[in-house]
Amino acid sequence: MERRFPAQLEIVPFDGPAIGRVRPPGSKSITNRAVLVAALAEGRSVLTGALEAEDTAAMLDCVVGLGATVTREGTTVVIDGLGGVVSDGRPVLYAAQSGTTARFVAAAMLLAAGTVTLDADPAMRRRPMGPTIDALRTLGAEVVEGGELGHLPFTVTPGEPGEPGDGSMPELHIPGEESSQFASGLLIAAVCLPHGLRLTVDGELVSRPYLDMTVSVMRRFGAEVDRVDDRTWVVTPGRYRGSEFDIEPDASGASYFFAAAAITGGRVTVDGLGSDSIQGDLAFVDVLARMGATVSSTPSATTVVGGDLHGTDVDMSDISDTAQTLAAVAAFADSPTRLRGIGFIRAKETDRIGALVAELSALGIVAIEEPDGLYIEPGPRRGALVHTWDDHRMAMSMALIGLRLPGVVLDDPGCVAKTFPTYFDVLESLRPEGRQVQVIAIDGPAGSGKSTVARAVAQRCGLGYLDTGAMYRSVAFAALHGNVAPDDADVVANLARNMELSISPEGRVVVDGVDATIEIRGPEVTRAVSIVAANPAVREEMRARQRQWAVLHGGGVMEGRDIGTVVFPDARLKVYLDASPEVRAARRSKEVADLSYETVATELARRDALDAGRSADPLRTADDAVVIDTSDLSVDEIVDRIMEHLG
Repeated sequence: MERRFPAQLEIVPFDGPAIGRVRPPGSKSITNRAVLVAALAEGRSVLTGALEAEDTAAMLDCVVGLGATVTREGTTVVIDGLGGVVSDGRPVLYAAQSGTTARFVAAAMLLAAGTVTLDADPAMRRRPMGPTIDALRTLGAEVVEGGELGHLPFTVTPGEPGEPGDGSMPELHIPGEESSQFASGLLIAAVCLPHGLRLTVDGELVSRPYLDMTVSVMRRFGAEVDRVDDRTWVVTPGRYRGSEFDIEPDASGASYFFAAAAITGGRVTVDGLGSDSIQGDLAFVDVLARMGATVSSTPSATTVVGGDLHGTDVDMSDISDTAQTLAAVAAFADSPTRLRGIGFIRAKETDRIGALVAELSALGIVAIEEPDGLYIEPGPRRGALVHTWDDHRMAMSMALIGLRLPGVVLDDPGCVAKTFPTYFDVLESLRPEGRQVQVIAIDGPAGSGKSTVARAVAQRCGLGYLDTGAMYRSVAFAALHGNVAPDDADVVANLARNMELSISPEGRVVVDGVDATIEIRGPEVTRAVSIVAANPAVREEMRARQRQWAVLHGGGVMEGRDIGTVVFPDARLKVYLDASPEVRAARRSKEVADLSYETVATELARRDALDAGRSADPLRTADDAVVIDTSDLSVDEIVDRIMEHLG
């Protein structure tokens, strides 16, 4: 998925407690488990609430490579499964940077009819795969590493699974101290093995709750899994059944908002995550409670209220994905904190212990690396450039320190796209009243003077300016240049989600590397843009981009047709510009010299009808907007009136 972030991002501190309710995107861990199980099932599965991020895109690509049929619309994924037999897949699968994808799909390669190669990005190639490789060989597969032993890439040729070869259930032992993902992948695939599997985890078992999650998802699709003891599972051979499955929000992702409440002394509720959750990472709030926060929950929501924070000594082996979040909280406690049981996170996206020590130290916080974790001693802090190490969890956790400490600048904030592309938007939504992103929203129909006035207001106020109409025109341009009909809703929506779009302050528009500044104002795009802009999925994507632009630029002047009503209903000032149809047509005909006044007037009337009557975000005046008829006013006069309302 495309990353649309600046190279560096300064976090603007909150000037009060974080307040609000949020619902993070769907759980990555549940999404990737459910996607693979559905791909192996008989029949059709419908997954709702699925995460849209780079890791889940990698899993979806791999299950398509295995031969499953996948269609996606937003957070709903429909999968027609393989019935447990991978007979017509791609010869090469690619896991990108996703550990769950690599380790789960590698186990599913046991079910292939022929030889399959699995590869990944360099970051994933550095992460261990040895336990899975050893298990595949024990279960009768031939595995040939293409690089470093015990790492990706490697090629798998399935064989007869397991000894002793008499038709009995194979038994497998794997180590548990590196990652529970190795065991989870084998459990998922075991249902489709001819004799099932008895799996025992030896040694220290880290992240045990993730194995419980795996079994829960498997059972929802009809698998028979028995837990013999704390370390042994027996999977009965059979078939998964296609199912409808609703994916709850991501508990690891929610940890940042719980932490924001704790750090700022605020109150944050996360909807969709309560006492009924199947995610072990929700236990993070229990650690916050030990440190002084107040926690309450219902079956479907959890609330954290900040208080005086005290240091703690905690084993985080079962909730290791929240270790970096807790490190950020520990920086604001009144006594030291020790995080234990997480030595294995050195082999995650980066050496997370080493990275934490380096970046906390850069911020003036005493952090000492220990064999199985780290020790953090609060004290004087200072702003600094924070390296994110191409690790989404480093970026999200270090941003929390910037909620109270001025001068925290994240290098490569875009790495959050791996699991949480909208993270900074959601975090910003918790900013207390008075320091919200300052947006001046200017709406109105075509020809009302929005673009000219908005640029002038932005210049007068020293703010950034965004022409949102150019964004919709860019989607129409991409569709026309891709020979896609503007009314082909699904294909156009997909174009909108994946297009590379850059709009400079001077108005230069680049779409997928092509300068489209002139063409997006041409007659073809003008005819197509209303159809494209009426597409609900396109509007959803463009709204997300518009909000992200405002967050990353600290606000600005935005003009369009739904800025004050939908995109920023809490804008600092909402303005609605209008003019008589005759004046609007005259203005627009001057902009489009090759069209007659009559043609332009007819086109404007058609667009007005479409804009006012569309089901998704129709053109309307916000209840609290300042309405200005621009028919007989100069640009300076209009700007003067707007400035009067800004005070």
